[in-house]
Amino acid sequence: MNQSCAAVPPEVSEFELAGLTPLASEKVRPPRVAESPVTFECRSTQIVQLQGIDGEKVPTWLVLGEVVAVHIAKALLKDGVYDTAGAGHILRGGGPADYFTVGPEQLFKMYRPR
Repeated sequence: MNQSCAAVPPEVSEFELAGLTPLASEKVRPPRVAESPVTFECRSTQIVQLQGIDGEKVPTWLVLGEVVAVHIAKALLKDGVYDTAGAGHILRGGGPADYFTVGPEQLFKMYRPR
């Protein structure tokens, strides 16, 4: 997936660049990534241009959306619940190349008070 964030012109296919397979979505026009065990189909609800503390708009946008379809590989479901710790997530960290993984060793239980 790291290949898909390259700064390329719009006519360059990020699927081809990253060696991934497009898969038709069910409820939205853009394709999903066939190799991904979890995908969300979303519809944009708001696009907000951000601004600096001085009130000046910056060339950065916040895109918000509503999830309209979820696709999860059955292997990632335990008793019908998504197994977050077992999915092998990679998270973007603070530095230019910092990433973290989430696995069973980070899992702990904390129930809400009643």
